[in-house]
Order: sequence, then C-alpha cells, then structure tokens
Amino acid sequence: MTQIKGRAAVVTGGGSGIGMGIARELASEGASVAVADIKLENAQKVANAIEAAGGKAVAVHVDVCERSSIRKMKEEAEAALGPISLVFANAGATSFDALMDMSDDDVDWIVQVNLMGVINTSRAFLPDMIARGEGGHICATASMAGLAPSSIPVHVPYSAAKMGIIGFTRNLSCEMEQYGISTTVYCPGGVASGMKNHNSSYRPAKFGAAQEGPVKISGASYRRNSSKPTVFYTPDKIAPMVLLAVKHDRPFVFDHADDRARFREDYASVVEDCFDDIAAYERIFGIPEANPTGAELTETD
Repeated sequence: MTQIKGRAAVVTGGGSGIGMGIARELASEGASVAVADIKLENAQKVANAIEAAGGKAVAVHVDVCERSSIRKMKEEAEAALGPISLVFANAGATSFDALMDMSDDDVDWIVQVNLMGVINTSRAFLPDMIARGEGGHICATASMAGLAPSSIPVHVPYSAAKMGIIGFTRNLSCEMEQYGISTTVYCPGGVASGMKNHNSSYRPAKFGAAQEGPVKISGASYRRNSSKPTVFYTPDKIAPMVLLAVKHDRPFVFDHADDRARFREDYASVVEDCFDDIAAYERIFGIPEANPTGAELTETD
C-alpha cells in the first residue's frame, strides 16, 4: 500500500486538466502538493485553490523537455514541502497531424514532452527516494492510445511516446521493487482536459514556440470510434480513480471499463493472432534448433 496522507507530492502538468484534478485530490487526501507547470500562472491558480480549501500547495515552474528545469523544479518543491515521495509525471502534449505532414520540431516536441518528460522527471526524484529508504510511488500518465495504438489513427508520435511510457514504467517497477518504490501507469480514455483548445500554447520556443488555436482532429482519427463515441469525464471524476490505484500499488489504472473491449479488438486479439501464426509455423516446420553459443555468433554463422 502507498500512503498519501502526510506525504509530499509533485504533479507535472498540474496547472490544468488531468494534473489539476490529481493535484486537488492529493491535497484533499492530506498530501502537500507541488503543482508544476510550464505556465506558472496556471499552477499558481491551482495551488491557491488548494490552499483556500485548507490544503497545502506550492506552485513551481517546469518545462519537462529540459532536464535543468526539472532539477530546478525538484529543488523548489522540496525547499517548500520537504522530501518528495509521490511523483505524478503527467505533463503531456498531443497532435493529430499525419506523420508525413509533421515537421521535425513537431515530432521532437511530442516525443520529448510525453516520453522523455516522464523519464527525466522520474530520474530526477528516484535517487533521493531510494537513498531515504522510505518507499515512494511514481505514477506516469500514458494513454489508451499507447495501450492500443491503432485505436486512434493519425496519432503516430503521440501513440509511440505513450506506449513508451508504458514500457518504461512497467520495466522500472522491476528495478524499484527492491527499494519499496511502486509504479503505476495511468491510461486515460476520454477526459475533458482542455488539451484540444490549449495544447499549442504550451509549446516551448526550442520546438517552434507557442501557437494559438485548437488542435485540429481529422475525421480519420474518429473512424474506429464512430459507432460508439467516447464519453468524456471531468478531471475531478477521474482523480479518485487514479489515487485509489496508487494507494493499492496497481500497475495500471483506467477510467473507462468499456475500453477493455477496444483493447481486445485493437491490440490483444491482434497479438494473440500473431502468436497463433508462429505456433502454426512451428507445427509445420518444427521449432528451430537453439544456437549452441547462446547470444554469441560464431565466425561460421
């Protein structure tokens, strides 16, 4: 079990959407919260609201695309709240442009903020969490688009980055088990986060600078979901689901039970079919002989 009450937490992307909901819920359950965001004014509004409700919070700036910014965020958060043992690596950005219509900056931004932001945030906090020997928890926000990538077409770098978060967090759990540090991957389905309208305004200068206007979503992105449109929940409704999973050290947390069918259709069944293919191959042609030297190749191979 992961204890929430009395511990200090940091939430990246905490100034709006899912991060805002998680930050507020953490505070309501007795955690002190560092609300971290690339827009400090947004983080400050959330921190102010938490304190007005009787909680403890501080607003800190962070650009998760920059390791130096993450390190500074950590210093400021721990100066205000003490050692951080709950890390919610939530900051993200999206894109529904076709891959070959995207510039290098477009692709780099999506991968850096979504995948490397999670990796670098985790790497910044883990050494001290390990050294203290008091456990802790890393919760990373991925997406159903990462768990079942083909379920949302025209979403290539985003799906790749979010699938990377799943691989990173699940493998990290193997390394952290000996230290009593748990990990959870949150895969949102439909959450009304405001990302569609404000996504481009968060873009750092090194990736082309902030832009105005909503994210454009093509009809192709909806084709798999046209028969049953996604239901969107608000951040305050999904936050208790996330924290319940964290408290129980669950490896995954989802927010729509009916996404199970989509996962089976778009990913699990496809993988099972491909295992059937190789099983059939082995039945027909036999199982290949094992290489006698293991992973090493000899000069005659």
